[in-house]
Amino acid sequence: MKPRIPLLACILGSGFFSLPATLTAQDSAATVRALRLVAGAVAGEAAFQYLNTADGKRYPSVGDVPTGVRPALVSPYNDWRYWNGVICIGMLRAGSTLHDSALTGFAVRDIAFCFDSFPYFRQAYAGEGKWNYPFGQLFTMEELDDCGAMGASLIEVNRIDPQERYSAYLRDAARFVTERQVRLSDGTFARNFPKKGTVWADDLYMSIAFLSRMGESSGNAGYFGDAARQVVSFHKYLFDDSKGLMRHNWYSEGNRQGVAFWGRANGWALLAQVDLLDRLPRDFPGRPGLIELLKKQIAGVARYQSPGGLWHQLIDRPDSYPETSCSAMFAYAIARAVNRGYVGSELAAIARRGWNGILARIGPDGKLAGVCAGTGISDDLEFYYQRPTPPNDPHGIGAVLLAGCEVLALPR
Repeated sequence: MKPRIPLLACILGSGFFSLPATLTAQDSAATVRALRLVAGAVAGEAAFQYLNTADGKRYPSVGDVPTGVRPALVSPYNDWRYWNGVICIGMLRAGSTLHDSALTGFAVRDIAFCFDSFPYFRQAYAGEGKWNYPFGQLFTMEELDDCGAMGASLIEVNRIDPQERYSAYLRDAARFVTERQVRLSDGTFARNFPKKGTVWADDLYMSIAFLSRMGESSGNAGYFGDAARQVVSFHKYLFDDSKGLMRHNWYSEGNRQGVAFWGRANGWALLAQVDLLDRLPRDFPGRPGLIELLKKQIAGVARYQSPGGLWHQLIDRPDSYPETSCSAMFAYAIARAVNRGYVGSELAAIARRGWNGILARIGPDGKLAGVCAGTGISDDLEFYYQRPTPPNDPHGIGAVLLAGCEVLALPR
């Protein structure tokens, strides 16, 4: 798929392959405009309503849905899905950065809408697969995807709008993650599909986004300890020292790594590590070692940045397409690491180039191009080459918001 070069690239006044390594005042203004476009597109399309797909009629709440109608959400942004957890966190950050209470209010309203609505669906569709109806992941809690990222966003919202129903869910989610989530014998988080005991790099974020915030909000150091052990374990199973990257997965069966250095998997891992370091007590015994692991992965990722600032779907394979969501995750993680002092300021240029590449993927309507759709694991590299990039796929939106906000905070 060829990357589209929308109006915003013209606003920046630079070609796709001739991007500056620093942000000028004009570039900063363009970044603010881009953040407002992307966040505004989300807020504008989040209808907080239900739809009768048979006749197109809309209902403001599940209480208004007539008997016999199977309602669907008007907007996918209002569902309880892990990518919306990242979007809510990104909207909160954008609201703070842009001093826009409407963006903060979106996340608060979105969480409340989920909790107001899910009892109806739990009762109406008991026994059906959780992907077949709205909010199925909210109450099934079968894997980290169900509660990790959305749980992390709920912790953030609960600070702004504390409610007992939110606190009760967080307690349940914490018990699930610490007591019932599938793990290897050494405690590493795993999945039992497609094969028993499979470690996915994605799950480093799905677990740590939640655990690190639980540790911060509760004061329970056990959450930090578990999160830190996951970082070390995931590096042990997935990190390839020769590439400086993480493989997408590892199989217990055969004690072997998967084949792909998938972009977004590495992005999830870097987001997880900065999330943890941001919240980890400074005197935590393993903190220096965690910073070294972060540095190693950032150094590996940095060597594969394209001249245009973006990274590729398969990071080490430049014949795979430039991919927006992993590029945003890398730009954010590197900028955050610079701003927090985890890495040297000389790496700021990498984050800025990454962000400038991302700007060329944002259309005048605030929609994103070049975001890989949801992706499982495969031992066939062609699977990753052929993954589609639907217009404005939600897997990239939250990361783009975080990246833009963090790049704005870089020192000049």
